[in-house]
Amino acid sequence: MKRALIGFMALLGGCAALPPGASFPKTTTVALAHPEDTRLGRQFLGAASALPGESGYRLISVGVDGFLARAQLIDASERTLDLQYYIFRGDETGRLIGAALMRAAARGVRVRVLLDDSDTVAGDERVIALDGHAGIEVRIFNPFRYRGHHDFPKAVEYLFNNSRLDYRMHNKLLVADNSVALVGGRNIGNQYFQLDPDGQFADDDVFAAGPIAADLSATFDEYWNSGLAIPVAALPHAQLSAEELTNPAEPKLALAGRRRQALQTDGIDYLKRLAAGEPYNGIIAGRLPLVWAHAQVVCDSPEKQRVRNGETTGRLMSIPVAAAAAAAQSELLMVTPYFIPSAKEMQLLRGLRQREVRVRILTSSLESASALAAQSGYMHFRRPLLNSGAELYEVRSRLDSVKGSGQTAAVSRYGHYGLHAKLFVFDRRKILVGSMNFDQRSLRLNTEVGLIIDSPELADQTAQRFDAMVQPGSSYELALSSPATGGSPHLIWRTQDSGVAVEYTREPARSPWQRLEVNLLALLPLEGEL
Repeated sequence: MKRALIGFMALLGGCAALPPGASFPKTTTVALAHPEDTRLGRQFLGAASALPGESGYRLISVGVDGFLARAQLIDASERTLDLQYYIFRGDETGRLIGAALMRAAARGVRVRVLLDDSDTVAGDERVIALDGHAGIEVRIFNPFRYRGHHDFPKAVEYLFNNSRLDYRMHNKLLVADNSVALVGGRNIGNQYFQLDPDGQFADDDVFAAGPIAADLSATFDEYWNSGLAIPVAALPHAQLSAEELTNPAEPKLALAGRRRQALQTDGIDYLKRLAAGEPYNGIIAGRLPLVWAHAQVVCDSPEKQRVRNGETTGRLMSIPVAAAAAAAQSELLMVTPYFIPSAKEMQLLRGLRQREVRVRILTSSLESASALAAQSGYMHFRRPLLNSGAELYEVRSRLDSVKGSGQTAAVSRYGHYGLHAKLFVFDRRKILVGSMNFDQRSLRLNTEVGLIIDSPELADQTAQRFDAMVQPGSSYELALSSPATGGSPHLIWRTQDSGVAVEYTREPARSPWQRLEVNLLALLPLEGEL
């Protein structure tokens, strides 16, 4: 309801204002000028020299591997680390990443962390507190003046400043030594690494090494030095005790009892996995080979709103993505947790179907939805999509099979599985992996970043993941019934339970209350905020 409440308040109007701390003095800094002087730079830029214009890529679909790759890449850095995230939780994995950043800073690595300020919760101050350590600087993108976590005062501030505060940085990016990057859909937190029994998000990153890292670094620099990136020192924030501050020893000393158990939920000790060095060591040694290919960075400008309004020049990520989709000749696969297209985007999909291009979409079911307001907006598009001939699937919250899910069966049994990945496959020749959902927020209100990679091999891998996730034991396939004479078709949900085919004529939900709530939200004029 939080997102719905804020969205409704936005309809009431507001006034633009500069973010607090906008006049605070800050230093302009840029990415490492000579990445070839680092071990990562020598290894991957050297390999790229034999393949002009290409970089090396590896998809990371398993949740825990996304966590391990980040922590291990941070530990391998020598000169610079740049992190840009919409969410950076102060939970177990967030603290471990924070401790790795502090170790890096202690050995002389310059660390820059740029965070959004919309979806913070109590405890995330531990991440902001990293700014107090030598070698680490944290900036907040478009911050709220209120620094607490109570919904009411935050909503009131939003009400009177909605034209500014509705604009969020949704990018997810990590770059080490301007040589290697991780870009995709994952935020930092237990849920996004599929370690939390109370909620696991299927997601994807791509490990990118070589010249493409410099292109991604350039986008980070643009955001870091923009007028909307405010130094933490310019903002009031809660003071933390010494015990609450992240420090390099804290994860080893405090990950006992309940907290250590949280990292062993599915019978795997993730701290031992971290120490073992995989998957990073396998990538460096070549046991986990990279796919070398051409790619294009697609990214919104930090001043996206002004670009959309024609007030300044810049980039809009939706333009090259739409062009790639419109150019599809045989098939478009889409994975997005939120599906609320604009009229132009629906026209694009209908145009593909009219050319007999196969369109297959995987999105959230009501029972797996993490944002009911977004789900309420999506509900209006199901019948038009099916009538156009598109194939539509909704991921289940409890999986009969974990194939393609990115997590173990032990964690899956809790029944809190959800979708967070953002993947497109174009004609099984190119893929898009990044932070952009297929919704109005990503189109109009959020900044995003991603890669379009020209690789049939990666496209085939992603298509196989799609096929695994839409198998009958993992998703609902939507269809329209064949009505009796004079009747109108209604939605049906087809799936399998324990290998037995099942068909539902009423939308699967966690509870009758959840079904009622989403139907009530569907009556509100929220589509532009979703």
